Amino acid sequence: MNLEQIIAITVFLLVMIAIISERIHRSVAALSGAVLLFATHVLTIESAVEYVDLNTIGVLVGMMLFVAVVKNSGMFEYIAVKAAKMTRGQPLAIMVVFTVITAALSAFLDNVTTVLLIGPMTVAITQILELNPTPFLISQIFASNIGGTATLIGDPPNIMIGSSAGLSFLDFIQNTAPVVCIILLVLVGLLYLTQGKRLTVAEENQKKVLLLDEKRAIKNHGLLMKSVVMIVLVVVGFVFHDQLGIESATVALIAAAVMLLVGGQDAEEIILGVEWSTILFFIGLFVVVGGLNSTGVIAMLANEMLKLVGDNMVVAIILILWASALISAFLDNIPFVATLIPMILTMESGGMDVTPLWWALSLGACLGGNGSLIGASANVVLAGVSAKNGYPITFMQYLRVGFPMMLLSVAISTVCLLLRFA
Repeated sequence: MNLEQIIAITVFLLVMIAIISERIHRSVAALSGAVLLFATHVLTIESAVEYVDLNTIGVLVGMMLFVAVVKNSGMFEYIAVKAAKMTRGQPLAIMVVFTVITAALSAFLDNVTTVLLIGPMTVAITQILELNPTPFLISQIFASNIGGTATLIGDPPNIMIGSSAGLSFLDFIQNTAPVVCIILLVLVGLLYLTQGKRLTVAEENQKKVLLLDEKRAIKNHGLLMKSVVMIVLVVVGFVFHDQLGIESATVALIAAAVMLLVGGQDAEEIILGVEWSTILFFIGLFVVVGGLNSTGVIAMLANEMLKLVGDNMVVAIILILWASALISAFLDNIPFVATLIPMILTMESGGMDVTPLWWALSLGACLGGNGSLIGASANVVLAGVSAKNGYPITFMQYLRVGFPMMLLSVAISTVCLLLRFA
């Protein structure tokens, strides 16, 4: 390895150690890593911009602003009370219902958008029941990454894979969605086994919930109606943004701009409501990973992996699936997927049927996001929501449950892929 590669790897490892140790704020760690790459001339500020996923940043900022306006209508509190009453205040039933809703929405919306809509609702309902929201939010992190794997538009890697391989929305429904359904059923079963006895609510709190009037939670009827209309339009926009020829970030930013214009809310208050530390963390992390990409470290790793594959389809499926999952648990999956796509296309040009490898890459890269707290955008966003409400989720706390869940999901995917393609 050359000096630039050694520096890029060292900086990345230092940032990861700082984040895992939690002695340094993750945003400070990521930004410090980016500055080190600038100072050592591994990257320039101009070249670093190329590695910052502006679409992700745009979605984050746009939807944070959008949700900050919408929540002032009382919509989330209304939904929370309604859901609690429908489940009769049973905490396990609420957890399962919210988990399934998160997975279903993540299949059609950006995962960050989904958790930004569901997260505040979860916090509201757990506050009413006097419960710690952390287990609820962690289950939703799992569900968002699992659900996002199901469709062409559910996760950015799927969009990239579909475009490069010429795969349609229906192709993903037929190949990844069935696997996702199995994993989701397993997740629900695990929630029953692990949380059933832990989640207890005092009978008086359940009675309080059943006596609540959800209509009284509405703070601004006019804003509520505008919010409902805009949410419908946002859903349509995210589902059809590709056909409309616009990025998902454009949909999010338009939604934010419209709500800021017509919502009648204090703009300063709304802007301050954005999790700017999360935004800065993503920017710094994109640059740090960009250092690995620009110096050829990611390409080198991918090349070595492909050398091991040869023409053995079983080995290829297992290697790409598990390597994608393990790497995506700690690295941004977008540059990794972007590196593997041309290599798989090269294998195809040599006469190999690479169709199973696209599904292995999709399942591995998307499900791998559940492996750690920094494995996917939704993880970091929901962790921020939890911390803001006084319930911080630490890196190791999440790793203890997230990494085993990721391993189980990938094991199920392995069985499904081998049964179908081996």
